Amino acid sequence: MHFPAVALLVTPGLVAAAIQPQAYASSADGKYKLSSYSAPVRGTGTPGSNSTWKLTIDDTPSGRKQTIKGFGAAVTDSTVSVFNALPSAQRTALLNTLMTSAGANFAMMRHTIASSDLSADPVYSYDDSTTNGQNDLSLSNFNLGDRGSAMASLLAEMRRLQPSLTILGSPWSPPGWMKLNRVIQGTTVNNNLDHAYVSQFAQYFVKYLQAYQAKGAKIDAITIQNEPLNSRAQMPTMYIYADEAGDLIQNNIGPALQSAGLDTKIWAYDHNTDQPSYPSTVLSRAGGYVPAVAWHCYASSLDWSVLTTFHNAHPGVEQYMTECWTSARQPTPWHWAASFTMGPLQNWASGVTAWVLGTDTNDGPHLTGSDACDKCTGLVTVDTAAGTYNLRGDYYMMAQFSKFMRKGAVVMSGTGSWTYGDGSGLESVAATNADDGSRAVVIENKFGNEVYVTVEAKSGEVWSGLVYRNSVVTWVLPAVGA
Repeated sequence: MHFPAVALLVTPGLVAAAIQPQAYASSADGKYKLSSYSAPVRGTGTPGSNSTWKLTIDDTPSGRKQTIKGFGAAVTDSTVSVFNALPSAQRTALLNTLMTSAGANFAMMRHTIASSDLSADPVYSYDDSTTNGQNDLSLSNFNLGDRGSAMASLLAEMRRLQPSLTILGSPWSPPGWMKLNRVIQGTTVNNNLDHAYVSQFAQYFVKYLQAYQAKGAKIDAITIQNEPLNSRAQMPTMYIYADEAGDLIQNNIGPALQSAGLDTKIWAYDHNTDQPSYPSTVLSRAGGYVPAVAWHCYASSLDWSVLTTFHNAHPGVEQYMTECWTSARQPTPWHWAASFTMGPLQNWASGVTAWVLGTDTNDGPHLTGSDACDKCTGLVTVDTAAGTYNLRGDYYMMAQFSKFMRKGAVVMSGTGSWTYGDGSGLESVAATNADDGSRAVVIENKFGNEVYVTVEAKSGEVWSGLVYRNSVVTWVLPAVGA
């Protein structure tokens, strides 16, 4: 059987890397876990009786697309608490596996600013104090507390292991006293910012950034509100309109960061792909402060091509996929993490973070109440009683990208990816690493049989090889001409 035709690219002037073609695989059946696999060969090879599939890659300057900034996941209070429950040797081994080239080489982390639904009770912010019933207008009671300090310490440790780490911070709610309903959670009525406190709202970000930086956890970017169109009663949320968000950034938060000498970037939106007008509105009102847009995967009709449409309208704006949950309790498909990484990369995203990096074996700790996610499973699960951890399949699927498409790699245009109505198909994306010119071609085979894949490069090279059933295989090819 023959299927449709993906394209690749190399930065001019790079010295050809003296490497041999290699392949690594992670599979649904667990046979392969970032394991060495049969390497591709030059030419069309010998497919035998296997199904065949053709991809193309544009490894010339005309094929250059976006630059990769990194891959990773969300560091929540649950992540911090379960990682810190591990014995020292186990915790060190885990962090090295996550953050260095010995393992996944994750280079992007999104962290929760104070409480999220994946925090233990009670909810909190970094300034919940009042004095004699008066709100803390000067933010003199601002304090990271035990949980904020533990979060900053873990992020600082991750940055030491991965110096090129990009850290994004996102709040689920500001202090309750800054909101019209005066609570972090409890009601959706008046679940909005009280604009009498816009100055304090902006300074809250300043103080948070300064406090984390003082602990060695410099924050590279923030969004001003996680899922601003999601208002819930039993978890921290806050509703922010698009024009409101743009004005808050333009008139308050952006100037406050600038006045404080902070170079932290502000990314717009942090919500689903079905409302692209939201980030467009933010850019129209605060474009000078907003270099990037963050997307989530929860639209009822998920279509990553929205990112390509958005890129065409805003070609100078970076895009990221910052949240998509994985679950063992309500099982997400074996390829889910690969798919929510693949789709955005094919459509101009520069990075991807999963929800969530770590949980215990009961998908927690999490808040009580029906709105909190009680079935979100970490890429890593920790048995806190036994003092052990497990790298789940979703970890390996993301590592198929992060280990081989290093920060600074340039995505190439390509053709040949296709998914059928029944969910089967073959998807691919390719990138050229900036440091050595090596090319990484990630192939997601959603068929229950092996497929012999041929990659035709615009430079004239042809590579081919067998891709295992229900797996993600990464080919590492030498630089063009090597």
